[in-house]
Amino acid sequence: MVLLRPLVLLLALVVSDLHCLPWFINVSESQGPGTILQSFSFNCSSHTPTLELLHVQPPTTFFNPPSLTRWQGIYVGKMTLSSSARLDALTVNHYELQLRFTCGNHVMEGPLSVDVQRDPGRIQCAGRFASPAGEIIQVPETVTPGTRLYTLLLPGQGAQMSITSAQDPPYFPGPFSINGKGWLQAPSQGLKGQAQKVFQLQILVTFGQGRSCCGMLTVKVLPAPSSQVSFLQQAQNITIPENLVPGSKVVQVQARGFNVRYEILSPVPCRLFSIGRVDGVVRTTSPLELAQAPDAAVTRLRVKAFERLWPWASAELDFRVDVQSVNRWPPRCTPALLVTQIPETTPVGTVLNTFTCTDPDSPGSTLDYQLLFHSPAGAASLCLQDRVLEVNATLDCDTPGACFHHAASILVLDSGQPLMTTEVPVLVMVTPVNEFSPACVPRTFRVREDAGPHALLGSVVGKDMDYPHDSIEYSTPGGSATFAVDRLSGEVRLLGPLDYELQKLHRLTVLLTDHSQDQDPTCHRSGSCTITIEVEDVNDHAPECEPPFQELTIHTHLGRSMEVTRVSCQVPQEPQRLAFSYSIVGGNSRSQFSLQGAVLVHNDLMLGPSWPEQPHTYELLIRVADAGPSTPHLSTTATVIVHLVPWRASTVATSTHRATVTSMMTPLLVTDTEAFWQPEPWFVVVLTVTSALLLLALGWLLSRLLRGLAQVLQAPSKSTQALLLNSIQGTEGSVERFMEAPRMETPQQHFDGRAQDPRESRSFQTILYLGPLSFHTPFQYLCLPPGIHYLLFP
Repeated sequence: MVLLRPLVLLLALVVSDLHCLPWFINVSESQGPGTILQSFSFNCSSHTPTLELLHVQPPTTFFNPPSLTRWQGIYVGKMTLSSSARLDALTVNHYELQLRFTCGNHVMEGPLSVDVQRDPGRIQCAGRFASPAGEIIQVPETVTPGTRLYTLLLPGQGAQMSITSAQDPPYFPGPFSINGKGWLQAPSQGLKGQAQKVFQLQILVTFGQGRSCCGMLTVKVLPAPSSQVSFLQQAQNITIPENLVPGSKVVQVQARGFNVRYEILSPVPCRLFSIGRVDGVVRTTSPLELAQAPDAAVTRLRVKAFERLWPWASAELDFRVDVQSVNRWPPRCTPALLVTQIPETTPVGTVLNTFTCTDPDSPGSTLDYQLLFHSPAGAASLCLQDRVLEVNATLDCDTPGACFHHAASILVLDSGQPLMTTEVPVLVMVTPVNEFSPACVPRTFRVREDAGPHALLGSVVGKDMDYPHDSIEYSTPGGSATFAVDRLSGEVRLLGPLDYELQKLHRLTVLLTDHSQDQDPTCHRSGSCTITIEVEDVNDHAPECEPPFQELTIHTHLGRSMEVTRVSCQVPQEPQRLAFSYSIVGGNSRSQFSLQGAVLVHNDLMLGPSWPEQPHTYELLIRVADAGPSTPHLSTTATVIVHLVPWRASTVATSTHRATVTSMMTPLLVTDTEAFWQPEPWFVVVLTVTSALLLLALGWLLSRLLRGLAQVLQAPSKSTQALLLNSIQGTEGSVERFMEAPRMETPQQHFDGRAQDPRESRSFQTILYLGPLSFHTPFQYLCLPPGIHYLLFP
């Protein structure tokens, strides 16, 4: 316990202990400047504290900023009254001060309420009556006895008043009296004949328990007027414009009397008009702008005319001054310019803005509002209801040219003369909204299984009703190794190989994502559709026969047909393919075998000595080909060796011995691939033009060569011509003999099917027809020796 005590003391020093502020203080109204209202202490051991007065309600300067001093380790704060403090419980009886105490990071705020209490011993008389000079009043000698001449302002309830000064005759015609309401009344004998006298009255006000105050009241008696005061004109209404400058004449009033003076009795004070004390001219004293002073529209004036020496001789005149507004300013509107942006999905009836317009010339006047469209002209998308601008029709940006800026203006007209208008520009920008998701129609594409890479299968056509229409990007979720979709055009192309036998049907999901259809570029909508791709079968596997090689021995009867064997073939990769065509392509030299579908049949219908008596072996080649719609048609060849044993009498029955030889031979598949090149159209055009130019050049060159050769042959040697002539003469005869000569030398040939060597063939003589060489012989022929061929031109 002894060890814990210093620890507790240390903790008490570190932790700041803030005392609560006194929330309520009562102070007497008799307290003056420098009075200490309240003292309070604070503990702040580790920092320098501050005490602030934040604000006072109601605002006043009666309170000094709080002081904070340190005394014996404790900070003491004081609130005092300032030098201007004049507390009055009848005027303000409650003040609220907001204080803030700061100790390091610890801040505490709180209100301090000060209630001002009435001080019964502090009662004073008010008004000039209580001043050292006292109050002076003037009354005519013709005043009615007992008339109220003056009213004292009493400081409180229950006060008693009395006149303490002497009122002894003969100076006083009678005593003045004062009642409990503070009314000073004329003597009961009146004041007739007391003109020019001055009566000083000392008045004592008593408030019980010996508290009292006193004051001086001086009464001057004036003589009765010698004449009667009256106005020359009757009451009238005067209308003036509001743009009169201060000091402008409104009207002049005139009264009959001696040395008449004028003053305004009502309203008091009169801030808009004044009257000349001598001339009676009513003038304006301030601007009559109805916008700033609406109460200036109508003013009722009461003017008093009185004689200077006898003020009680007076007359009053009432008239009204109407201020007429002058239309000098156009209406002023808030806002003066409206620029707003709304989405196209804004519902009909949505309020865009409410215009507040006022007429500076006549604030309370009614204004007329009109909506004028500029672009597009005559648009009905907006409407103006009174002062409210609303959406009047559906805003649709999905039609080309329908989503645009609406430029209009609000025309505001006042009712003054001349007519003044104000135009408020309005610009409403309609922004697109991505409302619809893209969609596409499921489609089915067909493709051959031997289609090459990048082959075009078809196109996915997406539709999007948002504007701009069909702004779509295509993709395949997760990617596909076999097919690809173009991102912009939607073309579906082949990437990998297809196999009809492995997969006949492919389903491809295409994702459609729109873009550039919303004010927010990150706002996208998507849709999808399924594309079905059917793979068309292409015959890429030849049939296989089992077994591919058979060897059979059969015994036949004369004139009978019998089944030899059945060829069993199939396509292992396509077991469903069963349509085949069968034909014997080799070994059936005597046509003794035929095929009935896949069955090999021996036809033993031969009669006569040609029927063989000895066993004979046939090696038959059977071609098995595809017979279905698939192309190309592939085929294979099965080999069947048939040992044919003729029928003998000793043979008891016909028997067939079948020996199946399992062939290790692998069928050879021969594929004839026809490759062709399909050039681009531009290349064909270039090639055609180039070929035409080349042919023209070759034709020109050949013509030049022939022309040169013709020139050379026009001058042949005479010896050559003579030799040619002799040869022609030695061979004269009829044309028929020349034509028959080769026919006789050529024996009839029989083709036995064997190949012949051209070197062993017989020689033939060449006959060359030269055409007419002269006018004597119509035709000439030239016979050349065998193996010698010469062509001579004349």
